[in-house]
Amino acid sequence: MLKPHGESDTANFDDDSGERYEVLLRVLDDDGRIILPRAYLPAAERYNLATRIDRWVVRKTLYWITEHPDFVERLAMCSINLSGQTLGDEEFPSFVTELLRITKAPAHKICFEITESSAIANLLGATRAIRDLKAWGCRFALDDFGSGLSSFAYLKNLDVDYLKIDGMFVKDIVDDPIDLAMVRSINDIGHVMGKKTVAEFVENDAILMLLREIGVDYAQGFGIGRPKPMGAPD
Repeated sequence: MLKPHGESDTANFDDDSGERYEVLLRVLDDDGRIILPRAYLPAAERYNLATRIDRWVVRKTLYWITEHPDFVERLAMCSINLSGQTLGDEEFPSFVTELLRITKAPAHKICFEITESSAIANLLGATRAIRDLKAWGCRFALDDFGSGLSSFAYLKNLDVDYLKIDGMFVKDIVDDPIDLAMVRSINDIGHVMGKKTVAEFVENDAILMLLREIGVDYAQGFGIGRPKPMGAPD
């Protein structure tokens, strides 16, 4: 059975207050062992089940948020990942807006994350979903940014609020001057375009301090906080 398993903390370097979380999904097998997304998502996409999973996650998350007003009070943003298949679902925006209407979840505290590769593969669908859901106050982040060959060209056509800098560049910035230059470039261009930046794979204080010097807005990774079940005490 699919279960929402946890949230991962995000640190911020500015005056923006409130807690930020990313909803993660884990599958439990018959023996109660946790199965990570890389093991089951390819099968879900192959058999066209990814959109059904995304809808389940969105529904469960919005209902859970509204059932925990104390959490909402502390919350600045809750991120939910979407698959490439969902970006091609023309009915997905109306599904979300109907849920927002029913649950009265704070749309401005919901951020949908789409990967750079899926957005490029379905630019029309991504543009439509971003336009329709941002009209309701939702926000969007472009995940794994920098991994594509034409990242900056496509970025001009995607009205996202956040750029999540691909962790493959972030994890070695202390020792690798090329990775450091990549992160700095992505951060600078993101800011010129009026977008906030998030660095992934932040696993220690040295990386965190360097990101602060560069001017990256947010940091996410095991060095900030590890995933934990929804509702678990801090």
